[in-house]
Amino acid sequence: MSTPLQDFLTLPYAELEELNLKAKEQRGKRVDPGKLQEERVKYLTDTKSIKAVTVLFSDLEGRLHMLDYDKKFLVKSYDNLTFDGSSIRGFTAQRESDLRLHMDWNAFYWAPADFFGAGKVLVFGEVIDKDGTPYTADIRGMLKQYANQQYEKNGFTLNAANEIEGFLFKGVDAERNYYLTKSFEYVNTGGYYHSLPGDTLRTFIDRAAEVQRSMGFQNEKDHPEVAPSQFEINYSYSDVVSAADQIQLYKFLCRQVATNMGLTASFLPKPVVGVNGSGMHTNISVSKNGKNQFWDPGGPEKLSQFGWDFVDRILTHGNDICLMLNASVNAYRRLDPHFEAPNQIIASAVDRGSMVRIPLGNERSSRVEVRSVGPDANPYMVLLSVFKTGLVGTIDKTVDNLRSAKRYLPDNIYTALENFRSADWTTKLLGADVKERYADLKQASADRCPRLLGTIVKPEEVQFHHEVYNQFLWNMF
Repeated sequence: MSTPLQDFLTLPYAELEELNLKAKEQRGKRVDPGKLQEERVKYLTDTKSIKAVTVLFSDLEGRLHMLDYDKKFLVKSYDNLTFDGSSIRGFTAQRESDLRLHMDWNAFYWAPADFFGAGKVLVFGEVIDKDGTPYTADIRGMLKQYANQQYEKNGFTLNAANEIEGFLFKGVDAERNYYLTKSFEYVNTGGYYHSLPGDTLRTFIDRAAEVQRSMGFQNEKDHPEVAPSQFEINYSYSDVVSAADQIQLYKFLCRQVATNMGLTASFLPKPVVGVNGSGMHTNISVSKNGKNQFWDPGGPEKLSQFGWDFVDRILTHGNDICLMLNASVNAYRRLDPHFEAPNQIIASAVDRGSMVRIPLGNERSSRVEVRSVGPDANPYMVLLSVFKTGLVGTIDKTVDNLRSAKRYLPDNIYTALENFRSADWTTKLLGADVKERYADLKQASADRCPRLLGTIVKPEEVQFHHEVYNQFLWNMF
């Protein structure tokens, strides 16, 4: 019997959770970035069993990209990591391709070796332009910059938690093979909250929840959702940038766990017609000096005037920002009122068809829930658009009863594109250049699919989905 020669880092789940929770606490306390950099670099240097650092960043549409750097190389060169931005959709043109990655040492994660490989740690990167400034198409960087500005100017901490639904289907790469199969095959038909211990869906949820817990997500609850083979794994509030990072990690780890089981975790908003689609309900609040700015025990629905102004701005710009919250052709199948779809541009404490819901809360938990978000949207763009709109957007005084007037979100991506392109507000949100790039990407996706949604999911809306496509296929156009 041979003796293993490798001694790469593998940590028990309880130890992983302890390390990740400590890092999360540092993020919450806003530990000085220079101190964190020193601490992380020393850790990497001293821990001989780490072989590589996986650096993560997202493109303009929100697709997660990863680069593995040899640990020794990264320790020496972390301040001068370059990559070819022209290979990333929505980033630079070929003639101006060089971009840099700076380590966000604040966003450092330890991941289970049995799912992510031994000897690796994860860190999110910030994309930097040639002149040393944050790259404008890196929406994570824009979100972080905006959150820091709000903290420095107003003392506001922006908080978010997301309820991300997905489907579990039989077979690996079920989405990529959809053009052949024309259907997805459920692993479970039990329904809401029902899954017997040990069945495939329950096993997947349990394993994914264990990975989440080990990565410091601070889980709250998990369960099968309303549709067959649908799941949701909830976790606690974080600051806005960490919350967006966790969305990316959540989808990443769910896909990895599913793949290891010979299955596919899908975050298409409506992969199967005739059943509820998947949403990403986005719960948000703003705090100052530890006090929730949305709470007022004497206000309507116990929401403060500050909170209601936030809601009114979201409703005013609901159609302007719809394309950023519903980022694919398939997303508009979900906005179907027959399946609890949040397609009405109203605010309500009880109506689940409303774009904005005011959940029952207390001083600690008072929040606003934006329900019209698809799980395939760029999480950084979602949170940037929601917070920036809610804090500094305009309030339409010409609409009577803005919070209850019957207005509707688009039922197709072409209308959403028109609204997005024509809105002055989206230019202020993203800047003219990034707005145009994003609209062009969404236009190309739409034009490769049938214009009318119809009653069946078409292969094109799956094949050319930004979270599913393969480079070879896109290069054929």
